[in-house]
Amino acid sequence: MGRLIGPSALRENLGLAGLLSVSAIGLALAFPRTDWDGVAWLLVAPVIVTALSRPPRTALRWGWLFGTVFFLVLLRWLGYTFRMYSTIPWPLTWVPIVTLAAYCGLYVGGFAWAVSLIGHRRAPGLALAAAPFLWVAGEWARSHFLGGFPWGTLGYSQYLRLPIIQIAELGGVHAVSFVLVAVNAAAAGCLVLPWRGALTGALGGGALLAATLGFGTARLAAPPLPSEVTVAIMQPAIEQPLKFDPAHAATTLGIYSSLTRRASAEHPQLVVWPETAAPTPLRRDPGLVDALTGLARTFNVALLVGSIDVKDTTPPRLTNSAFLLTENGIVARYDKMHLVPFGEFVPFSGLLGFVRTWAAFISDLEPGSGSVVFQGPPAPFGVVICYEGIFPELVREFVRGGARLIVNMTNDGWFGRTDGPWQHLAMYPLRAVEHRTAVVRAANTGVSAFIAPTGQILRRLPLSRRAVIAERLPLRSGETLYSRFGEWLTYLALGVSVGTLAASARERRP
Repeated sequence: MGRLIGPSALRENLGLAGLLSVSAIGLALAFPRTDWDGVAWLLVAPVIVTALSRPPRTALRWGWLFGTVFFLVLLRWLGYTFRMYSTIPWPLTWVPIVTLAAYCGLYVGGFAWAVSLIGHRRAPGLALAAAPFLWVAGEWARSHFLGGFPWGTLGYSQYLRLPIIQIAELGGVHAVSFVLVAVNAAAAGCLVLPWRGALTGALGGGALLAATLGFGTARLAAPPLPSEVTVAIMQPAIEQPLKFDPAHAATTLGIYSSLTRRASAEHPQLVVWPETAAPTPLRRDPGLVDALTGLARTFNVALLVGSIDVKDTTPPRLTNSAFLLTENGIVARYDKMHLVPFGEFVPFSGLLGFVRTWAAFISDLEPGSGSVVFQGPPAPFGVVICYEGIFPELVREFVRGGARLIVNMTNDGWFGRTDGPWQHLAMYPLRAVEHRTAVVRAANTGVSAFIAPTGQILRRLPLSRRAVIAERLPLRSGETLYSRFGEWLTYLALGVSVGTLAASARERRP
């Protein structure tokens, strides 16, 4: 990175590359399944220190290296998906993973560039104060551009630390990221600032962390909401190649029927099946609708069933849908709005449509037109299907529409027994805290779970275990700051970032 002058410069660059790579690997291990969440409070600091000691263009390259290594390690589980379900030969299966990691790493590079620019044009102290805003602005941009990919948002690393994540009700998951980067910036300040500035930064970072812990402890001490509804979820553990195999359809339905009967022993008001559970398009299979209606009538329970739906258009269009059935048949449906790029649709299909021939997991679905809040039974609730649950603003649409419970139905069978399903689960405690709502998560092969409004994972099923679990859950009864104002913190971060960068661009520090 940068122009090499001689052996000493080469050794310096190799040493820095090693330091940043080790830090990036450690930061990736803060996420599931290793869950070394404590390292996230320090391992962004090397990027900040590097940025303040290099000119902006060089800082961008070093930040890009850090970000690429981080995402490469975090997303390494995608290698299983490409090996199992694509025609891409190994080791070329790593090409799309490295490409995705490099794209996501660019946002970390942009963060380092911005810190360097502000530090060199204005002052290092101002750059450190701006760092949390710059990081959050980058996370927001990554979750929106090109369809958005918010996987690896820093705040998710703390999903098990309940006192920390309670601030998500104020500013969402990005509030947790903000605090993490503020502490990292304070640590970096101890290395690059004179002692007075370092002490000021350390006191500021410590005060913010103390306030976060104080708020979280107080919120956790509040009396829990009374339990009002009983929900059961099933995890059928049907391997991905068998889900839509016509020869296995009868067995698949037998498994679901058996699990529904087992669930009825808990007297639930709602039984949740996973995403695309029905082996045939539900509305095109009257016999299956009758069978499910019979189950609902026999056990006096509502069934939430995931299924592919076929729209009556020319040519027919497919949607990834959720259907609510009672003794009266299908009473409500929701079509997934936010589809998975290169999974459920191909972006820029006129240019990239050829990739459909590469992998079995690439579909061609049509997005739904809007959020739908099911009015029950047992109460108004929203359904987010698979990937949708990782977008805070999308979940907020259901809450603003009156949902008092959030259900996530998913199929992570594509990811096998890798870290992928666990990383996916880690995002839902933050969804629960953001709106103080319980979250029900039904996954085909796992990880299925019940999550309390505090973000606590009450119960969960391990990967590939066929089972039913039921839980008594509270219904959302109030409105959080995040429910009301949404991504106000990210908009503030964008404003501060743009303003600080604009001011820095006009001025050169002597």
